[in-house]
Amino acid sequence: MSKKLNSTERAAAVIIALGAENASNVYKYLREEEIEQLSIEIAKLEHMPAADLQEVVDDFYGLCVTQKVITEGGVAYAKDVLEKAFGPQQALTLMERVSKSLRTKAFDFMRKADYKNLLMMVQNEHPQTIALILSYARADQASQIIGELPQDIQIDVIQRIANLDRANPEIISIVEKTLEKKFSSIISVDLMELGGINYVADIMNNVDRGTEKHIFDTLSTVDPELSDEIRKRMFVFEDIVFMDNLSIQRFLREIDSKDLAVALKAANEDVSNVIFQNMSQRMQETVKTDIQYLHNVRMRDVEEAQQKIVAAIRQLEEAGEIVISKGGKDDIIV
Repeated sequence: MSKKLNSTERAAAVIIALGAENASNVYKYLREEEIEQLSIEIAKLEHMPAADLQEVVDDFYGLCVTQKVITEGGVAYAKDVLEKAFGPQQALTLMERVSKSLRTKAFDFMRKADYKNLLMMVQNEHPQTIALILSYARADQASQIIGELPQDIQIDVIQRIANLDRANPEIISIVEKTLEKKFSSIISVDLMELGGINYVADIMNNVDRGTEKHIFDTLSTVDPELSDEIRKRMFVFEDIVFMDNLSIQRFLREIDSKDLAVALKAANEDVSNVIFQNMSQRMQETVKTDIQYLHNVRMRDVEEAQQKIVAAIRQLEEAGEIVISKGGKDDIIV
């Protein structure tokens, strides 16, 4: 049972285990909406087997110990301590989970800013500096900024973000101080993982189709291995051919036939065929007629229509209504 509990339910279980007096002390540090959420979950968890409660508490204790040793002694020290305390496998799992919560809040003020202001701030910086800054931005901010950078800079920045692993606090501090003149909030920094190919894939999932096409066309030439790795971790319009029939039929119910006609006007034959195969005869005739009468369609309009379809697919996937296969492989984005 405890494996199926979500994070709020597990937090509620910990609060129950703490007892009323200790729980009241914890509540002093929570926001009103957090207290409300926890109270609702506590009310729902009237009956919980002792074994499950103990498992949740033990897991929470492991996370607390992990956070403490990482914060006080660093990653290498934490790894040594945790392996001795919990064993190699559990130590690795705990460190991976805690690393997310320990991620630095450097540039937190930046994530609340309008992307246009960020663009003005970074556009004249060195690509490595841009890559570092965008690794702290939200994916939607980063994608908008990359979309407006000069095309030769786009590729350089994408490659540098993908190759980022860890950032030295001193380097981040220097960059942060440079930005201090425009943004007043300066947040403390910890060593953290940032950037990487998964983050680039997230960015690419948000850029417009024109930028996406340019970046992949160029990357396929200058760094084909990186291009392939990014593609494997994202979903693009052409990946519709790898979706199962039920998923295709599901997302088609969300798409306006006019948008579909525009999107298919310049789509490759494989994508068009798999979409038409999952339509009723009547809908096929309607869309094909719309395509036939579409003239002088701008490529920008085609790309926007395709992006609408991809956005609808991603929304359905996030809602758990469909699954998306990556690059024709058996693994599933969950």
